[in-house]
Amino acid sequence: MKRCSTCNRTFSDPNLSFCIDDGTPLVAVETEPDEATVVRSSAGSSSAATAGSSSSSSSSERDSVPPYQPPGSYVPPGIPNGPQRKRRAWPWVVGVLAIMLLAVAGLVIAVALFIPKMMRTATNNNAANYNANVERRGNSNSNSNGSNSNTKAENESVNDNSASETSSPPTDEAEVLSDLTDLEHEWTVANINADKKKLDRILADDYVGITDGRSQGKADYLKTIERDTTIEKWDFEDLKANLKGDRTTLTGTIRLVVQGQDVAYRFTDKFVWRDGRWQATGSEVTPLK
Repeated sequence: MKRCSTCNRTFSDPNLSFCIDDGTPLVAVETEPDEATVVRSSAGSSSAATAGSSSSSSSSERDSVPPYQPPGSYVPPGIPNGPQRKRRAWPWVVGVLAIMLLAVAGLVIAVALFIPKMMRTATNNNAANYNANVERRGNSNSNSNGSNSNTKAENESVNDNSASETSSPPTDEAEVLSDLTDLEHEWTVANINADKKKLDRILADDYVGITDGRSQGKADYLKTIERDTTIEKWDFEDLKANLKGDRTTLTGTIRLVVQGQDVAYRFTDKFVWRDGRWQATGSEVTPLK
């Protein structure tokens, strides 16, 4: 016999360990013999009666006691729904790693696409930028010094005073040196790009150039010129202008970077003031060792 210490209910099922009402552990109790069922007669009848009484009472108790149910899981106070299931963290980790991998792949693709293009344009960057500057300055000088001359060619109504002022060459050597320096840069850019239209404007009709002892006129110059993509950058040094009336001789050194190697040339260029601008009439170039 077992008893619940909470509700004082007794249970006769020997396999039952917890109260089926409140789950309290059951405590074993000693049973006292029932005085009403004790008979002091013969041993056989006593034993039979006792056995019959015990079996009948046991069967009646078994019928009245509900079937055994194992106790439910104990839920501590404050947690009504029991222990919660932990969330798995690995799906979040996999998602973050996938996003990082996609970002890195996109960055690699962008670098692979844009860096070669940047490297191809870097070699001609200085030439292109300077070409734009020279064109703007050249157009500005042409408009300021030769505007009246062009207007005279297009319209014969221009007065003689404007024409005479335009046709007169500059007399300031510093100004002449600055103008011819810009013209030398423009000439170099035109040579690199084989810009025959610009070279036709820079060179006078009677131009004669001498390179390595060989002379070349304007027509052959324009006919044989080809674009040179090996020149990365250039610079002029020791430029000096000798102004004599409408003619100027410019001497100096040009240093080129050709496919990573430094090359230098000593040159003497001759210019004449015609149509309100400087035009090259001769050039002599000698390589420096």
